[in-house]
Amino acid sequence: MAKKFPLLTLLFVFGLFFGCAFDVIRVKQEPARFEPDTSIQDAWKLAEDVEISLDTGYKRKLKAGTRWECIGKIENGDVYKTKDQILTVEGSNIYEACIVVSEGQLIGFYLPANQTFSPLSSKKSLPIER
Repeated sequence: MAKKFPLLTLLFVFGLFFGCAFDVIRVKQEPARFEPDTSIQDAWKLAEDVEISLDTGYKRKLKAGTRWECIGKIENGDVYKTKDQILTVEGSNIYEACIVVSEGQLIGFYLPANQTFSPLSSKKSLPIER
């Protein structure tokens, strides 16, 4: 005859497996002080799609023809945002992101909600069209 689990034990086990939030794949983040700068009139379009491999194993595509506008800067570089596509950085959580560019190369992402910089392990050249 099989033993029956009490209802509370069953609920506890269910909660352990399905109710706990945990962070398995972390997005690397460093504190960043964002300085908005509306005087910067730098804007450009991507000439072609750019594939990005994130350190978390996820991939992103910056679409050709998207217009990127400089909205400010952080210590690492200039911060650009677009209205032409939604950009996120993903691990166990999903974060809205802006790109960070230094010397014409994508070096990482600024995560406005967390006020952090998420660096890429390798820089990515951007085919900029002015």
